[in-house]
Amino acid sequence: MGVVLHGDAACPRVLLIDDEEAIRAGLSRALAAEGLAVELARSGPDGLRRALADAYDLVILDLLMPGMDGRDVLRQLLRDRPGQAVLVLSCLAEVRFKVDCFNLGARDYLTKPFSLAELVARVRNQLRGDPSGQVIRAGNLRLHLGRMEADIGRGPLALTRLEFLVLKQLMEHAGRSVSKGQLLASAWGYEYEPASNIVGVCVRRLRSKLGDELIKTVRGEGYQLTAG
Repeated sequence: MGVVLHGDAACPRVLLIDDEEAIRAGLSRALAAEGLAVELARSGPDGLRRALADAYDLVILDLLMPGMDGRDVLRQLLRDRPGQAVLVLSCLAEVRFKVDCFNLGARDYLTKPFSLAELVARVRNQLRGDPSGQVIRAGNLRLHLGRMEADIGRGPLALTRLEFLVLKQLMEHAGRSVSKGQLLASAWGYEYEPASNIVGVCVRRLRSKLGDELIKTVRGEGYQLTAG
């Protein structure tokens, strides 16, 4: 059964889904000390039920739990609540797990063991949101920074977090080529590996949503946004 450790209704509400008692106890104390209302769930099915039954400003989700894999929780939660902010907290440190979660719509991913100060900072960053509702433009293309939506003149199109980060980088350098290394660093956070094709896959998804002519491949360099 979940325990609310800070009951002020005006406080941001956080749901922590993790089967490790020590993690639940330590994080709940730290987040409550930051003035957050924290509710706990100790399994995937319980966490999903709570996340869909109530409104939370942030869900912190472990991946390896009894009863239901955390990625299945993430998939079902964001299918029914696509705007829900989710921070994945897991001992799975391989890039493929991070990419899977970001593609499913997770906002952030932190590996165990972790610094408590970093976790609190990341939680605060997610709760800060985007109060300005800022939109950046490149020609006819608009990108809404708060909603992670793009519009090329045919109505808003939802983007995954990785699609959003890649498109944002291309728009900020519109008319100039952006290397695969730059795109990897901005979206995935690591240096370019020559054998990797994850940037190309992401660009193909963006082209399928926004049109093939929007992003040009610059041979030997990277990609260039051509919206005029």
